[in-house]
Amino acid sequence: MKPFLSCVCVLCLSVFQFAYSQSPAVDKVAFLNDSSVIKATLVVNMSKCFSHSKHGDAFPGHFVTTLSDGRNVDDLIQCEIRGHFRQGFCYVPPLKLKFNYKDSATLYSLKSLKLVSECKISADNEQNLLKEYIIYKMYNLITGLSFRNRLVNLTFQDSAGKKKPVSEYAFLLEDAADMAKRNGCKEWKGGKMNTEATDRNQMTRVAIFQFMIGNTDWAVSVNHNTRLVVPAKDSFAKPYVVPYDFDYSGLVNTYYAIPDEKLEIENVTERLYRGFPRTVPELNEVLDTFKLLKKDIYALINNFSLLNQKSKENMIYYLDGFYKVINNPVEVKHLFIELARRE
Repeated sequence: MKPFLSCVCVLCLSVFQFAYSQSPAVDKVAFLNDSSVIKATLVVNMSKCFSHSKHGDAFPGHFVTTLSDGRNVDDLIQCEIRGHFRQGFCYVPPLKLKFNYKDSATLYSLKSLKLVSECKISADNEQNLLKEYIIYKMYNLITGLSFRNRLVNLTFQDSAGKKKPVSEYAFLLEDAADMAKRNGCKEWKGGKMNTEATDRNQMTRVAIFQFMIGNTDWAVSVNHNTRLVVPAKDSFAKPYVVPYDFDYSGLVNTYYAIPDEKLEIENVTERLYRGFPRTVPELNEVLDTFKLLKKDIYALINNFSLLNQKSKENMIYYLDGFYKVINNPVEVKHLFIELARRE
């Protein structure tokens, strides 16, 4: 009997030690809600990844960091090339980091996240990246139907040892499926959708936000820089539009951002409302939200220490123009009704 009990004790102890040794899964919602900056190193073959790649190509890499709870991370991940314009124009191509490449990865629960990087490594590009990062935070204030992001102080290290390390700011962007789930929704799988067939109130909010930041680089009907989600428990509900990718906005004002010539605007800092007409009550309901959040939006910018004073002043000045418009009933009617799209 004693030998049997001894075996049971040893077995239980082994199971306990095994369970104790396993790192608890990283909560991906909490991870992206954390406002602290991650300091990390991405080890990858920089020559292959940066210079000889096309959309869909993937390269193995290591993501090295230390989590806020003190755990050291050195995960084998996969870096997948994504995007189109920035892929051929920018030094660092748009990447998707697949943290679930190996079951043993500490960050396995993060699954796959987009990495948004500086286009080229310079002080101006750094400020542009930080501006876009804070725009996501601004939209988070306006609606939960928005993408969360997490800022990273990232160093690219060449696994081949042939290139010097490159350091920049970047941010990780929430996966669309996770964003949908967080809002009690699921991704729309029904193909392309006419703009006015989506949820009317949410579409109004999106269009006015895009007007606020001076962004015309989006289109619902062709799935350009927007995603659609629908309530998971209501199959008859209209899809919600969720925007992303704001580097072409006037609020960021990157040197490579050029508006579509069909829009007949001189540059991206010239605002153009690309939504459809709404009634005055519909507009006021949405505009009231923007007015109520003005102080919080401005505080996000002014309290963000990584933005320099010039960037803060330029952003505030640009937003002042928006708030001047929406506080003028005549301008609201003119811009959002009379000049709104009809097709």
